[in-house]
Formats: sequence, C-alpha cells, structure tokens
Amino acid sequence: MGPMNRFRFPAWIDQLLPWAAAAGGVLTVYVVGVVMVGAAPSTLDVGYKPEQPVPFSHALHAGKLKMDCRFCHNTVEKAGFAAIPPTATCAKCHSAGEKTSVHANSPRLLVVRDSIATGKPIPWTKVHDLPDYAYFNHSAHINRGVSCVSCHGRIDQMEEVKQVKDLSMGWCLECHRHPEPHLRPKALVTQLDWVSPESPEVLGAKLRESLKIQPTENCSTCHR
Repeated sequence: MGPMNRFRFPAWIDQLLPWAAAAGGVLTVYVVGVVMVGAAPSTLDVGYKPEQPVPFSHALHAGKLKMDCRFCHNTVEKAGFAAIPPTATCAKCHSAGEKTSVHANSPRLLVVRDSIATGKPIPWTKVHDLPDYAYFNHSAHINRGVSCVSCHGRIDQMEEVKQVKDLSMGWCLECHRHPEPHLRPKALVTQLDWVSPESPEVLGAKLRESLKIQPTENCSTCHR
C-alpha cells in the first residue's frame, strides 16, 4: 500500500475564521464585563459607602429615635425589594406644612424641599446593589425571621450607610446551608440591637423546625 494521504481541511473552513475571531472577541468582552460588574465596589466591596444627596443619619433615625426600618422601607415584608422611601415619607416629618414639622428649614434638607416642590425624586445612590443576574427577595427572608442586621449590619449605628458583607454567592450559600445563627422571632427582625436570650444556634434550630425552613441551593433560586 502506498503512503496515506495527508488530511486536508476543506477550503470553506477558511471562510469561518473571521467569524470565529469575532465570536472570540465578543466572548472576551462579555467575560471581562461580567467580571468587572461582579467585582464592582457596589457589588462586592465591604466598606463601600457612596456619598448621598441628603445627609441622612441612620444612627439618629433608626438608633436614637428608634424608628422602625419599615417606616421608610415599607415594602420589605411583601415585596422582593426594600423600597427606597419617596420624598413624601421625608415630608411627614420635615415639611413646613406639617403640624409636627422638624427642621423644615434646615440647609441640610434643601434637596428634600426641592423634591417636594418639583415632584422629582431624590437621586439616592444604592449601597447594596446586586448585579442583574442575581435575584434576592427581601420578603422571603424577613418573613422567615432573618433580621436586617444579618445582611446590613448595625444600620442603627451608622451615620452613613456602608456595605458590611461582600454579598458574594459563597456568602449566600453559607447562610442557606446553615441558617440557624441568623434566625430570630419574626416580630424582632427590625430590632437591630436584640440579643438572643439563649444560644443563637439553639434558638435558630427551634425556629427552623417550627417554621419548616428549608433554604434551597438550587441555581434557579437566585439566577432566574
């Protein structure tokens, strides 16, 4: 038998090379974009603390004045998101037209007064801003006894809100696999200074059993 002929790629494959190069370029840009978004300060960085248009002090309102988180974030028990309060919420205490007006003419509230006058919303900057490919439902956690403090820290001690957890997938999965330390009676989820009268593990185990809490690790829970 004579020597075997060498295999030769058909000529039409050459026409695919530009398309393959373009696809490779698009894929590279996509991967870089995903990494950049996933590693952005607003997504992962512990300590991220953007400057806000109004110097709102959580230490004063939630701490000293003991205002419940749900007064401003009033959708947290019934919706997937914790609503950013509309200017009307601020106006309940700080509008000159209210009988119980507080510091209505303070220069620190100029942006609030402008919003009331024009009807344009205050341009707050989100601190805990998950990427679009990750889904988190506040009501599902609040209604099972996961306190605000588990994810947001001691908001009642912060002059300016900052991110205290990295919000990574591993961090979420750690809680789903072992939720007991983060569970408390539902009525106490917004009482940020609450201390468990017994071991958080023991109390959490009781609550998990009574409420039949079974956090899922299915990918579709967070990636929909």
